[in-house]
Amino acid sequence: MLKIKSITAKNFLSIGNVTQSVNLDRTDLTLILGENLDLGGDDSGSRNGVGKTAILHAVSYALYGAALTSIKKDNLINRTNGKNMLVTVEFEKDGIEYRIERGRKPNVMRFYVGSVEQQVTDESQGDSRETQTVIERLLCMSHTMFKHIVALNTYTEPFLSLKANEQREIIEQLLGITLLSEKADLLKERVRNSKDSITQEEFRIKATNDANKRIEEQITALKRRQTMWLTKHTSDCSDLVAAYDQLNQIDIDVEIASHKSLALYNQKKTTIDTIVASSKRTTTDLAKEEKTSAKLALEITSLQDHKCYACGQDMHDQTHESVLAAKIKLLDESNSQIATYKEQISAYASEILKLGDIGIAPTVFYDSESDAVEHRSSLASLQTQLNTKNAEIDPYADQISEMIRTAFEVVSYDTINSLTSMKDHEEFLLKLLTNKDSFIRKKIIDQNLSYLNLRLGYYLEKIGLPHQVEFQNDLTVNITELGRDLDFDNLSRGERNRLILSLSWAFRDVWESLYQSINLLFVDELVDSGLDSSGMESALAILKKISRDSKKSVWLVSHRDELVARVENILRVTKSNGFTTYGSDVEI
Repeated sequence: MLKIKSITAKNFLSIGNVTQSVNLDRTDLTLILGENLDLGGDDSGSRNGVGKTAILHAVSYALYGAALTSIKKDNLINRTNGKNMLVTVEFEKDGIEYRIERGRKPNVMRFYVGSVEQQVTDESQGDSRETQTVIERLLCMSHTMFKHIVALNTYTEPFLSLKANEQREIIEQLLGITLLSEKADLLKERVRNSKDSITQEEFRIKATNDANKRIEEQITALKRRQTMWLTKHTSDCSDLVAAYDQLNQIDIDVEIASHKSLALYNQKKTTIDTIVASSKRTTTDLAKEEKTSAKLALEITSLQDHKCYACGQDMHDQTHESVLAAKIKLLDESNSQIATYKEQISAYASEILKLGDIGIAPTVFYDSESDAVEHRSSLASLQTQLNTKNAEIDPYADQISEMIRTAFEVVSYDTINSLTSMKDHEEFLLKLLTNKDSFIRKKIIDQNLSYLNLRLGYYLEKIGLPHQVEFQNDLTVNITELGRDLDFDNLSRGERNRLILSLSWAFRDVWESLYQSINLLFVDELVDSGLDSSGMESALAILKKISRDSKKSVWLVSHRDELVARVENILRVTKSNGFTTYGSDVEI
């Protein structure tokens, strides 16, 4: 239940610097009567402009930051004092106490839950959108709805005089369809959040897959290096084993003996090669010398025939003798040299025969005898190298294993599947809430519209209006009388006021049935406008029944003195010296 308990105002409209308070936490009908002492007191015409409606404006301003009419906020400040305007409303909902303080010059916006002041982020205009949203959500009522079911007054344009779309907006709010829109807005936000979450999850999965792909590429590169390492390691081990086996098969004593035999063989071969080379040179020299000797012999023969060996001319002079003697000497020297060459060749042949057949060179493994002598140490070195090589550990195996075990992040699609399922469900619900043909919307309209028409018919009967007024499923209103279709403007002023009051009370019943009960009801001068005595009596009876049966705090603003005897409680509003005061028992 929403219980508005009190309203306090200072420097608000006609209220001056002396704080005025009204206790709204009652369970009876209170008549608000005014007396303007500045206009002569209790006589005709002295009840206007005293500040009766200021109570409604104060409650409206305190709760919503706006008066019932379109008065500018700065014009709500008392003109005489011009500053320090402050309005406070206290109310209770579900056992929790709340208080709102609003003011201007200076701007004030305070909201208390219990005794704890809530944070207000912006009070530059004596208001805060965020805080006001919280308050209206707490009240479950817009300012428009407040003016139609709590603060009934002659300033608010009657429901049936509003444009069709404005009527529809109020009815949709009243019947709970606006709640569907609000819930649809919440669902839209949730759908957006779900889509954002899905997008973020997609990015996360993609980032994880990309990271896993990079890790997989790194592992592939490591495996490639590992393969190369293993191939080389196996090859090196095989080469060392082959080398070791080859050396191990060598009889080193035979190898050393073969090296000694090879040394003797090489020595003999070198000697023979030297002799053969010398013999070949001598044989060449012998052939040259034999040619020289044969030539000299021919030349001597020519000279003995007194012929020139060069040109063939006859020679009979002393030169012939000397040339012939020289040639004979040269021939003797040549023949002597030939004999020497032949002896040398014969000596070479004898030496070769003495050396005998050297046979085939001995086969050896090592290049030198010193290497053969180092055979055992070479074998031991190969064994050490082989052991070392066999002991080498694959440097990539642990790294690859560790990366496979720890570097990969498991990609789970559970979250994105859950989010997608949630988004689909939210979108389905959103269609149910926003589609005009939705069975939910139709069900709410059919169910609540029936109750609205029932209560409206009840109040029309009680207040004495013979017309039939009924809301249709398309949320339009039919007004009929004796089978004739009428417009709201076809009604007289008194008939319209009866319909306005009945419609507001029916709205209130529907609102309380759907949302929460509210203790407060203002009726400002509506019973004064056009209602005859019968209409006034009927309206007053309904208000008394509301206050009595439902324990409501009903406040009736009127100029009719005859009502004084009809009510148990009266709030007198007095205006003196330009300022309004309320007769109240509330402690300030």
